Amino acid sequence: MITQTLLIFFTALVFSVLATPLVRRLALRTGIVDAPASRKIQVVPVPLLGGAAIYAAFVIALIVFGDRFYVRELVGIMLGATLVSLFGLADDRWGLNAYLKLGGQALAGAILILGGTQVRLFPVEWLNWALTLLWVVGMTNALNLLDNMDGLSAGVTTVAAAFFLLLAAISGQYLVGAMAAALIGACVGFLRYNLNPATIFMGDAGALFLGFLLAALAIKLRFPSNVPWVTWLVPVCVLALPLFDTTLVFVSRLWRGRNPLTTPGKDHLSHRLHALGLTRREAVLVCYLLGCGAGMVAVYISQARAPDAYIAAGMLALVALAGIAWLERRAPIGA
Repeated sequence: MITQTLLIFFTALVFSVLATPLVRRLALRTGIVDAPASRKIQVVPVPLLGGAAIYAAFVIALIVFGDRFYVRELVGIMLGATLVSLFGLADDRWGLNAYLKLGGQALAGAILILGGTQVRLFPVEWLNWALTLLWVVGMTNALNLLDNMDGLSAGVTTVAAAFFLLLAAISGQYLVGAMAAALIGACVGFLRYNLNPATIFMGDAGALFLGFLLAALAIKLRFPSNVPWVTWLVPVCVLALPLFDTTLVFVSRLWRGRNPLTTPGKDHLSHRLHALGLTRREAVLVCYLLGCGAGMVAVYISQARAPDAYIAAGMLALVALAGIAWLERRAPIGA
């Protein structure tokens, strides 16, 4: 498993490094760029389409070195991920209504369920379907919302995927491990061009793709030796940083009477850290560190007894709530 995982990682890494400059040129020629605006931090147009390089690197690495025995499981995941990426690409090029994108993400979630990847917490099946759709749509949008500073979404995804890889190795889950390794390689290669100052953005095509894949990995992760409700706490903690950012934005905008889905603004965690005096690169690095801290809590929970796991998850939730209150008081950025 170690050799195969390394081959998947390095294949995705090399392809991402080589493909990103090519899609950058394509974006410039076709006019798919992110233009400066009052709510954005760049002062010159930046090419999009970086998500295409991430997508291709991920897929090629798994096709070349993935195992055949989990291909059927992977088909449903990739069909859904491709669908949300295409919706994101259309949004990058022409702009789509927010609710149309939500509909596309729900359809992708339904494809995931039909492919056999779904939450299994409740004895009533329709409740599992509803929770699966809510989780997929929520996490897909969380990564998209998080894509607001150079290197942020790709770096946070790398951190989360690294913990998914570690947890998969502990529990012997080959599909999760292979997908996580491909995701790490594709994102690290892209970060070569996306760290501040970025020369290319991943766009919605990339951010939605990453969010969907992280949601699918979270669902696939299993710990048969532990109870289901503890098992589900593990991926939630791994992905605590994007979930925290989305919650912060929703609470803040609702408190000010703004629509949290359609109102853009510089009110994310990274923006607030920057407003508190950190440089943009420092703000992004702090987000990486916070993601690592949450991931370590997830690893502890995966090995803990149920009462200890609930205490650890509860403490993390209390820290998150306190963080939202503190940021609203110390760095109240308007949407």
